[in-house]
Amino acid sequence: MHLNGTIALFQYWNRLRDGGPAPRRTEVEPADIKTLLADTFILEKDTRGEAVFRLAGTRLCAIYGRELKGFSFPSLWREKDQRLVARLIHGVFRQQSVVLITYEGFSRAGRSIRFELLALPLDGGAEHPRCLGIISTAEKPFWLGADPITDALIDSIRVIDPDRDPIFLGNRPAINVPSLAPTDLEGPRTIAEFGRARRIRHLVVLDGGREE
Repeated sequence: MHLNGTIALFQYWNRLRDGGPAPRRTEVEPADIKTLLADTFILEKDTRGEAVFRLAGTRLCAIYGRELKGFSFPSLWREKDQRLVARLIHGVFRQQSVVLITYEGFSRAGRSIRFELLALPLDGGAEHPRCLGIISTAEKPFWLGADPITDALIDSIRVIDPDRDPIFLGNRPAINVPSLAPTDLEGPRTIAEFGRARRIRHLVVLDGGREE
């Protein structure tokens, strides 16, 4: 984690869970993270099992040029990355994984900017899983919020074990995942397998499976 907002939300979530897999969603107090609210979001599953925005901060809505509530979360990315994003967030819901994604966003006018996204599980019960997250950027160009982000490509993914990994992860290499990975992965896989991925030249190798 490199950005202050990402680190601050992780620390808050980590304190709330107090050694458990995830804090209860009722434990999150907006007043406690008021300086982060414009960049935060909460996801839930819709009737089809897809991750959608339950809530989204005002700055996020401005960045994407729309009200995000009820909007499909994976659809923020280019089609070839959507399957991977959906599986990662499914892991947050079902396995209470912690996921860190860096990605490049592209605006309607062709400008680009890099984002850091953190997805954290919330305990809402088996029938109502939730995900608390934040999208941050180190840059604040003049056009951000006026020229909407309409496309995105994943740069890297890290699946974090909050009980073993240090809070400040900037000194650890991320997992670089080419955009073609989600369309080429076949067969059932768990979210933990992404944490065991390694890069060999242009290939992504998932330990315990075949090479892609």
